[in-house]
Amino acid sequence: MSRPYTFVPPAGVRAYRLSTARGEFAVLDAAPEGRSKGTVLLLPGFTGSKEDFIALHAPLAAAGYRTVAVDGRGQFETEGPRDDETAYAQSELAQDVLAQATAVGVPVHLVGHSLGGQIARAAVLADPSPFVSLTLMASGPAQISTAQQQRVKLLRDALAVMSMAEVWEAIQAMESPEETDTGGLDAGLDDLSDLRRRWLRNSPAQLVATGRQLCEEPDRVAELAAVPLPKHVLSGERDDTWPVALLDTMAVRLDAHRTVVEDAEHSPNADQPLETARALAAFWDGTPPASTPGSPG
Repeated sequence: MSRPYTFVPPAGVRAYRLSTARGEFAVLDAAPEGRSKGTVLLLPGFTGSKEDFIALHAPLAAAGYRTVAVDGRGQFETEGPRDDETAYAQSELAQDVLAQATAVGVPVHLVGHSLGGQIARAAVLADPSPFVSLTLMASGPAQISTAQQQRVKLLRDALAVMSMAEVWEAIQAMESPEETDTGGLDAGLDDLSDLRRRWLRNSPAQLVATGRQLCEEPDRVAELAAVPLPKHVLSGERDDTWPVALLDTMAVRLDAHRTVVEDAEHSPNADQPLETARALAAFWDGTPPASTPGSPG
């Protein structure tokens, strides 16, 4: 489970509900400093939320980029059906992303973390025209590792017979002290209460449906490689969800720019936000300019 250091939007970051053709989505939106170089749409991973990118807004604003982090359908502060999995089919979530991109002002740089990367890939394959580039952050070519598949299956089984509150307590009991420690960057959190609040607001149907996607996702790298869009594969130097060597190979297959962030694991956006922001901005600075600059929503 990702652990942002705070759930309070910092200065310069605006929280609001983005109106789109597919409904409203909770977002955190930060304007760039000075002349805008473009707009970035940030998609969180499984059990995550827009707050996972909260430490990226300031350095990316300083680099000239507007950043819009979004809660997907059924994630945290964006409502979604709690017992209808069909609403969370990958194709439906991809259409949500296309609508979000239109609402914030196309074209946009698209960034997806983990599950968000696979949803971002589906959106680009459905229609690449709204996007200037695609960054897959700690997001691999197909299904997650066997060990992580087992964890997701445990979660799905638990959600079938337990309430969200009961599952939260079970997760906390199963995690190691290192995983539940809230020191360091997590010092801004109120003894896990913010993480618990986020967990309880997630849709169980969304968790079951997207968890199944993570365990069954096919390899679509060849399809993505055929899309003429600048691509970036970014990860930490350690990752137990997709092996780093697998991400290296995927980058080669995509002819993508590759960044490995030192001293970071599955969430480089939270583990090493400044280095991650520098790598993202450097990649975007090197992409061809957009024909139409991203505009505020």
